[in-house]
Amino acid sequence: MSEPIRTAPFAPFEWMLSTRYLRARRKEGFISVIAGFSFLGIMLGVATLIIVMAVMNGFRKELLSKILGLNGHLLVQPLESPLTDWKDVAERISAVDGIKLAAPIVEGQALASSPFNASGVLVRGIRSADLNSLASIARNIKQGTIEGFDEGQGVAIGRRLADQLSIHAGDSVTLVQPRGAVTPMGVTPRIKTYRVAAVFEIGMSEYDSSVVFMPLAEAQTYFGRANDVTAIEVYTNNPDRIDTFRKTVTEAAGRPIFLVDWRQRNSTFFNALQVERNVMFLILTLIVLVAALNIVSGLIMLVKDKGSDIAILRTMGATQGSIMRVFLITGAAIGVVGTIVGFLVGLLICLNIEGIRQFLSWLTSTELFSPELYFLSKLPAEIDVAETAAVVIMALTLSFLATLYPSWRAARLDPVDALRYE
Repeated sequence: MSEPIRTAPFAPFEWMLSTRYLRARRKEGFISVIAGFSFLGIMLGVATLIIVMAVMNGFRKELLSKILGLNGHLLVQPLESPLTDWKDVAERISAVDGIKLAAPIVEGQALASSPFNASGVLVRGIRSADLNSLASIARNIKQGTIEGFDEGQGVAIGRRLADQLSIHAGDSVTLVQPRGAVTPMGVTPRIKTYRVAAVFEIGMSEYDSSVVFMPLAEAQTYFGRANDVTAIEVYTNNPDRIDTFRKTVTEAAGRPIFLVDWRQRNSTFFNALQVERNVMFLILTLIVLVAALNIVSGLIMLVKDKGSDIAILRTMGATQGSIMRVFLITGAAIGVVGTIVGFLVGLLICLNIEGIRQFLSWLTSTELFSPELYFLSKLPAEIDVAETAAVVIMALTLSFLATLYPSWRAARLDPVDALRYE
């Protein structure tokens, strides 16, 4: 008697049976509904994860670029004595390899007012050459010009501040500084009117509504700092290598200084953003997990319904491995197709997210992404390839693991018992 011919794993008949079980007939409608919900759950879970992670990555990238585009990566502050030697210190720091700009600044709080309104502002005195080197400002001048900024007594203000004060380039703005001259009657505020030389808009509402740039020499006079500056803003070519730059900048300064890097200045904000991102990932992963559990319940019901079919297949010579693979393919197909469709849907939405936001805002007649609340003027989305790949792999893994127990249970089914109780 010849040996029975064994079929190779994942033979055509296994695929044919799996495909047939996926197309449930009328009496198996409930199982089909469960499979449909499993597919939708995995699709929505993967798509939502990709979209949310991309938006949060976009938030971080945009905010980081705008914050570090205006504020330096390192802030050099004086120790022991004022920064009266700021020119020499700035030149030495600028000569360090990897340093793009070392900009001396004078900062102070003031009240900006016009005949129509008033608002608290941060006045920043800066040299014209340094201001032109800040791409976030120089490339986003909406009105007026910053050419010859050092020559006159003009200031540059943000677009939102200009709108709030109802002024434009060429108009005048009055700055009131509470720490003025000391008189026998007490401290009098310093009040001075400046021409608005330029209006900029960098796209971050906090800066567009509260920052005023002033020529450095004028700021020194206005804030009573005749020969020194508040600090030196240092801009590097790689913010992630800030620890290396801390050492080289300290050596180049040639005097006692205190350094504050961008991570320290914005640690609370970016740490909160990272925690929120991790929590959102864990919560949204539960959607995929629930969908995978739906696959388990659907397959268990399918195994129970197909008990007699499994018994007949076993008596005809199908091995336990073949039966297990049939149901493995059936369950995995739901997860694989759901993951692929979810990936494509998520990718499509991420690539068109700003247009979708504008359409929904128009449709509902509401502001879905308020710049005052979210700091940015448009909704960003940055797709991280490694992160997206991790989401897809996680969904495929959960889908595969969900099929193991039902498939093993189908393979362990006793043909005699299945046919006896049929």
